[in-house]
Amino acid sequence: MSTEGDLDQLETMLRQLQIEWEKFFGGVEKKPPNELRARVEAIVKRYAYTEIRNNTERFRYKALSSRFNTFNELWNKRMRAIEEGRPLGLHGRAAIAAAGMPGGMSAAGAGAATRPAPTQGAGGEFRVRSAERDESAVRALYEKFLQARQEAGEKGTVKFDNFQKLISQQASRIMADKGAQAVDFRLETKEGKVSLKAKVVKQ
Repeated sequence: MSTEGDLDQLETMLRQLQIEWEKFFGGVEKKPPNELRARVEAIVKRYAYTEIRNNTERFRYKALSSRFNTFNELWNKRMRAIEEGRPLGLHGRAAIAAAGMPGGMSAAGAGAATRPAPTQGAGGEFRVRSAERDESAVRALYEKFLQARQEAGEKGTVKFDNFQKLISQQASRIMADKGAQAVDFRLETKEGKVSLKAKVVKQ
């Protein structure tokens, strides 16, 4: 694969890695995405001591590797916090908050449940501008997520509050990074594992 192709792959995998880590810290997944992190790290290391002659590709690699290293340090710190028993995400105070109402539904969410679900996009996408304002879209996506997990044979309970928090974090980060107006979320099942995919919406 060319350097440009490797960098495209690195950018895509790094974006997915951020999503997988946030799913883990939010309690959606039970295990950290160590395998995906190792694959990303392998690409970063492959070019660490390789001369990249193309200026654009060299600057792009530096930006991606710096981004990975920054996030990697943050993920390691959060993992240490979990191991040391310090409150964090589902593993700390949020676990108590998520159990506050049946099914992980907040008081606001209970009222929102009576509102009709939004129309699903032709490609199965649910558009989100704000996880709080677009709660009906998030809840519809959540129901699809639970159904897909059940069909895939995945076990474990995922609370709506944690799912909404994950979508909120992802939407906010993507809109800030890409200058987007909204984010289309869809589900993908691969090798028995359900994952979230995000697409930037700029108009």
